[in-house]
Amino acid sequence: MQVIFQQLGVLLISAIPTAVLFIVLVIAYQILMQGPLTAILAQRRQRTEGAMEDARKAVAEAEAKAADYAERLRQAKAEAYKLREQRVQQWTAERDAALDEARKAAGEKVRQAKAELEAEVVSARTVIQAATADLATQALRAVLPLAAGGTR
Repeated sequence: MQVIFQQLGVLLISAIPTAVLFIVLVIAYQILMQGPLTAILAQRRQRTEGAMEDARKAVAEAEAKAADYAERLRQAKAEAYKLREQRVQQWTAERDAALDEARKAAGEKVRQAKAELEAEVVSARTVIQAATADLATQALRAVLPLAAGGTR
């Protein structure tokens, strides 16, 4: 058993340089590889999260712009409908004015035609009255010569 302990002691003593070398390698790995790798991974994570945050901001900004454009479009449509309605009202007013003018012109023509007709009626009455007197005279002459001829 003594030999085993001696061999174990020799093994432990000969393992010290290997252990020291292993510790130096672990420390060197930490300093040379793990530290920069951790820093790069942290930086990548930060950039990724920053990019995601930027993407969220861009999406929110795009939604805000889309809402603004939709509002502007709605306002433009409302203005277009308003202008269209104003034009329709203007055209209706112009049409109504033209119709009123045409009605007035037609009414004036009717009044003129009535006046001309009444003048013709008066003229015809005058002619008829003159003709009536003429006819009465002719009728009397036609009847009186018979009465005068019968008395002769």
